[in-house]
Amino acid sequence: MIFEHEPLPNIRRALSAGIPEALQAMLAVCETARTAGERHLILLTGVPGAGKTLVGLQLVYHAQLGEFQTSKPAVFLSGNRALVTVLQHALGSKAFVQRVDGFLQEYGGQFGGLPAEHIWVFDEAQRAWDAQKVRSAPRRSSNVSEPEDFLQLGSRIPGWAVIVGLVGEDQEIHDGEETGIGLWNEALSDVKETWQVHCPPQLTHHFNYAKIVHANQSLCLTESVRSHIAEEVHNWVRTLLDGDLPRAGEIALRVQKQGFPIHVTRNLGSAQKYLNNRYSSQPEKRFGLLASSKANNLGQFEIKNEREYTKDLDVGAWYNDPPESSQSCTQMSAVATEFQCQGLELDFPVVAWGNDLTWLNGAWHSLPEEYSKARNPHQLRVNSYRVLLTRGRDGIAIFVPKTDAMDPTYAALLQATAANGR
Repeated sequence: MIFEHEPLPNIRRALSAGIPEALQAMLAVCETARTAGERHLILLTGVPGAGKTLVGLQLVYHAQLGEFQTSKPAVFLSGNRALVTVLQHALGSKAFVQRVDGFLQEYGGQFGGLPAEHIWVFDEAQRAWDAQKVRSAPRRSSNVSEPEDFLQLGSRIPGWAVIVGLVGEDQEIHDGEETGIGLWNEALSDVKETWQVHCPPQLTHHFNYAKIVHANQSLCLTESVRSHIAEEVHNWVRTLLDGDLPRAGEIALRVQKQGFPIHVTRNLGSAQKYLNNRYSSQPEKRFGLLASSKANNLGQFEIKNEREYTKDLDVGAWYNDPPESSQSCTQMSAVATEFQCQGLELDFPVVAWGNDLTWLNGAWHSLPEEYSKARNPHQLRVNSYRVLLTRGRDGIAIFVPKTDAMDPTYAALLQATAANGR
């Protein structure tokens, strides 16, 4: 229904971002796999907002219309619970989009059944779980990493199989996700069937265990479609989080001249008033409050980012409901964290910057996590803010709590945004 009847302006905008070429390249591989009885692993990379999820959904849709000799040729899988929930809410169905853990609980391991689909699109494939994380998860019958589980399952599928991994840059935000693309290469060394790998040229060096590697530049999306006005937004975020504040300020000036405003404020009420006025005649627009799950100083400002509140957030309604709904994000009451906004977008997010990533003595510092199982907890915090800061289509506002401890961070963000503050 969505692909046939909705206007989908982002898809039309995506025509200039290499998406048609990437889609055609992947469909061609799927057809080759089907006709030749082969198994292929495709990796599509892209900057935040480049449209990777959109391409994956399009592939599943076009495969459904193709000559793949099955009524259910493809399925879209994601470990991102919020993304799956929002897509299922919008589609009104749970068949088209499924969660990775549910799929592998049913079909993974050596004794699982076989799915009907031959094409599996795995969103955020670089966040696939390693074996240690899988073993600690409930209701998993496998002792291997998710990539190896997928490749073993694909090897059991009669005839042919295609696994498509959508790979984001620096999007790992949870322990067990930090090994990245290397897990897929390691998995290839442990499966008996021959899997051909298709990836952008810059990834070929990762796959020394693959017998056949095809380099294809069409599988790299470098232009952002989420930030439809300011193509340099992701560059600004990267430079900011790298700690190069002067350079970030220069990029921010260019971004804002292109029509992508960046505001820094210590008054949350003024941010909401600004957005209510900005979109008063555009009820289809979505704005809302985002915050890191690890910040522990936001509660005193009525920003309820603690798990006891966010775990019950109805993300489908939060993103999709009209402004008058009490569950709509535009009410600015409920908060979405990095786990609930990754892979999704708002027209104008308000990011509450917490004390879990602060500026001190010329660098970013994160709170110590005594019981963390992560290999690099600080990098996960940086990646979390990378996710939060790259959700906006029209612009972004950053709220910094007005406390002495947050003053250096506020000053750093003013420099990095070339803003005067308000």
